[in-house]
Amino acid sequence: MIASCENKPKKNKSAETQSPVVSAYQKVSPNFNADSAFIFIEKQVSFGPRVCNSEAHTKCGNYLAAEFRKYADDVIEQKASVTNWDKRKLQIKNIIASFNPKAKKRVLICSHWDSRPYADNDPNPANHNKAIDAADDGASGVAVMLEMARMMQAQRPDIGVDFICLDAEDLGKSDQGGDTYCLGSQYWSKNKHKPGYKADYGVLLDMVGAFNARFIWEGYSMKYAEPVLRKVWDQATQLGYTNYFYYYQGGYITDDHKYINELAGIPTIDIIHYTEGTDSRFPAHWHTINDKLSVIDRNTLRAVGQTLLEVVYRDKP
Repeated sequence: MIASCENKPKKNKSAETQSPVVSAYQKVSPNFNADSAFIFIEKQVSFGPRVCNSEAHTKCGNYLAAEFRKYADDVIEQKASVTNWDKRKLQIKNIIASFNPKAKKRVLICSHWDSRPYADNDPNPANHNKAIDAADDGASGVAVMLEMARMMQAQRPDIGVDFICLDAEDLGKSDQGGDTYCLGSQYWSKNKHKPGYKADYGVLLDMVGAFNARFIWEGYSMKYAEPVLRKVWDQATQLGYTNYFYYYQGGYITDDHKYINELAGIPTIDIIHYTEGTDSRFPAHWHTINDKLSVIDRNTLRAVGQTLLEVVYRDKP
């Protein structure tokens, strides 16, 4: 079963996998600061909904590029014009921040930074045409990346790391086809920021900041990058975050990682909040006006950010 961020993933069976045995463990990465990550979310939300072609979108994009320039070795703003499902031209910007740009071994970490322009999953139909703040669905993933970048400036990783803020992910319509989503990642996958760019593997962050978040093994992640899933989930287990990272198979979700896998050829997983408590299988605030700062939990941000920092700092050239 194939779903998109607009459609609900099917309730699936438990993965036929086992969590590793946890033994004495010594962390090698710097401490992820969840308070700082929360402030990065707060700043993004303060601009208003970051809908393509809006003033808030422009201001937030400029802020993100400037913030990454404080920490990274190199920042590229990839600007383009793409066509939305309704035939409108969208002015988009993918923001790529790189550490150790000459390193051969590289990991790609990405998240979308735009906001959905319609709260069409809101229980109140009067809100369906309202744009959302997208504190979790967009801003949380970008905030984790920003805080990781801040840590990396002070303590350099041994490998190359590329953070990508992907644009125009959340404007799609399910009745118009899954490819109406993820326009920024489709563009980047066909037009990489550097000719011949390659990463050993990638991690996509989508809705990684809410209370009681539950991350599962998503279908495309298993299909294209199961060793990466195992690497990240086992690391989370070693750090004690088993109440967030579950060894459980979910459905296929059309998200930015699908195109990075299929068009760019980089094995990439999706860390995405999945629940069986709603019809959509996504958290109750998904694509509603309730996706505000109030849904964000620093503990979730810490679990995701610390896990990825540990993955990066344990990798060797």
